[in-house]
Amino acid sequence: MTLSNAFSPTNFLPDVVRPAVRVVSIDESGQWLARGLADFRHAPGPSLLAGGFYSLIAFGILVGLQWAGLASLILPLCGGFILVAPLSAVLFYEISRRIENGEPYPFRATAAACLTKAGPLSAVGMVLMLAMLVWILLALVLFALFYGVSPPPLGDFFFGVLTAPQSMIFLAVGTVVGGTLASLVFALAAVSLPMILDRDVSALAAMATSIDAVNTNRAVMVGWAATIAFITVCGLLTGFIGLAFTLPLLGYSTWHAYRALVV
Repeated sequence: MTLSNAFSPTNFLPDVVRPAVRVVSIDESGQWLARGLADFRHAPGPSLLAGGFYSLIAFGILVGLQWAGLASLILPLCGGFILVAPLSAVLFYEISRRIENGEPYPFRATAAACLTKAGPLSAVGMVLMLAMLVWILLALVLFALFYGVSPPPLGDFFFGVLTAPQSMIFLAVGTVVGGTLASLVFALAAVSLPMILDRDVSALAAMATSIDAVNTNRAVMVGWAATIAFITVCGLLTGFIGLAFTLPLLGYSTWHAYRALVV
C-alpha cells in the first residue's frame, strides 16, 4: 500500500461495502459534458422546465434578500449554492438514467422514482446543507475578523471592502477555507447522488464510493470540479437566469461521470 492510499479517507470506513471504481483519462472526462448536452437536447422541455423552476427560486431569494436589507448575504449564499447544487440536480440524474435505458421520462414518473430513494438522498442532502451553513458561518466570521464590522450593502462591498489594505489577505484566507470545504463536498457528492438513484445502496456507501472515485482519479476530478464550478458561476452571473440551462447540463453530465467512474 502506498502512502497516499494509506491515508485515503475511505480507509476510515473499512466495513462499508462499495463497488469498485475505474481509472479514467482526461480525454474521457471531456466526453461527459458532450453526453450531458446530448441528453439536454434529447429532453429540452423537461430540462428547461425544471431548470427554470430552480432559477426562479434563486431569483426570488435574491429579491427577498434585497428587500430585507440582507443583500450582503448574496455572495456567501452563491458560494453555498455551489455546495448544494448536486442535490438540486437529482431529477436530471433520473432523466439521464431513463434516456440511457430507453425509458420514457414523464415528470410524474421521474419525480416518483426520485421519491423512492428519498431516505438516502436526504441523508446526502443533509450533509450538503450542513456544509453550506458552515460555509456561510465561516464567511461571516472571517469578515468580522478582518474588518470588525458586519458586511456592508452589496453595492459598497467591492469598493469599500476589496480596496481595503487587508483585502488581499482576507481573499486569500477565504479562498483557502472555501476551497477546502468545497473539495470535501465535491469528493462526497461527485457520484453519490446518481449512484443512489441507480443502485440499492446506503448514503454512506454512496459517499464512500464517491470519495474512492475522486481519490483514484485526482487529476481528472480536479479538472472536472473546476469545469463544474466555472459553468455554475456562469449561471449565477446571469442573475440566475442561466441556471435554467446550466443545472440540467451539469446534472446530465454528472450522470455520465458516474457511469464512467463506478463499475
